[in-house]
Amino acid sequence: MDLSLDVKDYKLNIRAGVVITHNNKILVHKNINKEHYCLPGGRVEIGESSEQTIKREMQEELAKQIEIKRYVATIENFFIMENKKYHEIYFLYEVEFLKEEDKNINHTMHNKEGKEYLQYEWLDLDKIEDYNILPKCLKKILKTQNLPIHLINSD
Repeated sequence: MDLSLDVKDYKLNIRAGVVITHNNKILVHKNINKEHYCLPGGRVEIGESSEQTIKREMQEELAKQIEIKRYVATIENFFIMENKKYHEIYFLYEVEFLKEEDKNINHTMHNKEGKEYLQYEWLDLDKIEDYNILPKCLKKILKTQNLPIHLINSD
């Protein structure tokens, strides 16, 4: 069961995501029906740590195993999506694919859970300002050398 619940007029989410980079590109996912990108990951399940979450999510979504390199950030994320207010606690980790051949992937990947609307793309880090990546504070995190960081984001 996901750690996502309705509280008054908010939805509270506990999420975990990954930063995977190589060849000066970052892996993101995009719902082809939306205008923005996000980092791969998902909701934490009850009784599951955020580290367990990202390992499970990468296995479910891409059929890939990952190694956690370091904890990057916690984001307190406040936003409105589809007329619903969200309060999200978002844990972010830098990871890399475990298998050597996976580290060299540079093509668009598709979701392995059957979510045809979700695809995984590599974006050029030198052009990161040109992309609509949410939450918006991710761009700041990607440029920060002094990690880990705790940010409050209101989009």
